[in-house]
Amino acid sequence: MDRRTFLATGGSLIVLSSTPAFAAPQPASRDTHVPHTTIHRIQADGVNVFYREAGPADAPVVLLLHGFPTSSFQYRELIPRLADRYHIIAPDLPGFGFTEVPADRNYKYTFDNLAKTIEAFTEALSLKHYALYVFDYGAPTGFRLAMAHPERITSIVSQNGNAYEEGLGDAWQPIQRYWREPTLQNRNSIRPALTPEGMKHEYAMGIAHPELIDPAGYTLDGALLQRPGNVDIQLDLFLDYANNVKLYPAFQQYFRTTKPPLLAIWGEHDPYFIPAGAKAFSRDIPNAKIEFLDTGHFALETHVEEIAASMRQFLANAHIARS
Repeated sequence: MDRRTFLATGGSLIVLSSTPAFAAPQPASRDTHVPHTTIHRIQADGVNVFYREAGPADAPVVLLLHGFPTSSFQYRELIPRLADRYHIIAPDLPGFGFTEVPADRNYKYTFDNLAKTIEAFTEALSLKHYALYVFDYGAPTGFRLAMAHPERITSIVSQNGNAYEEGLGDAWQPIQRYWREPTLQNRNSIRPALTPEGMKHEYAMGIAHPELIDPAGYTLDGALLQRPGNVDIQLDLFLDYANNVKLYPAFQQYFRTTKPPLLAIWGEHDPYFIPAGAKAFSRDIPNAKIEFLDTGHFALETHVEEIAASMRQFLANAHIARS
């Protein structure tokens, strides 16, 4: 029995005198109070983009962009907590989740190209205005969209999505060594961490009780990493992340010039993107709202209720309801 069916069977049973004592119950109707998430695919930039969608078609759009090593699956609990009021769209980036890149596309896995594909995705869906939720890799992808089309961005929620060098934690050191010296030896030194066990470890970092984390997320991530060639895709993106750091000043100029309403809601024990990165947003957007949660990088795994509540208040105050 799925959650919607369980919730829908909460009505009382009325037994009439002519009804046998053990009459079969009537089929339950869908509970309209639990927004339903649907899955779709669409061609964009020569890529078959997989995405999740929920909420009224005419409601303000919130675009959820995931990071490494996740997919739109990471938003499985957040989506229904927002979709009563907002039109939620969550794509899988190329190289992640269930998005498919044809071999003859000869796709080069860089953040410029991820942003190009997601820009084409938004245009294929005719998204004219939307709020951005960016996490991890979703941040440099989404901030490229924002710089290219500032008029489309109604507000930004950054959940451990960095744009400042002071936000880079010590956990980046092996990857930074690879940036400085992109040798095969340095590339291969990172490779052993890209395993199912490594993904479980990633989710546990900075979390007091990792045994309480739903294993579905890191198990799916670990399984998808094992697809032929996917580890090398991730290593290519690790190397290219250096170009995101070079773009940080441009991202910051966008923040200063446009000053989008921004909520930085951060797992404060994240070893990759440390609290200084969240605080730095207020340097360029003085009215930025900064919140810290007692958790790690994958804050949605432990604090989805808190994040959803903060987002609902923030989005309402940001007045994103426009066509």
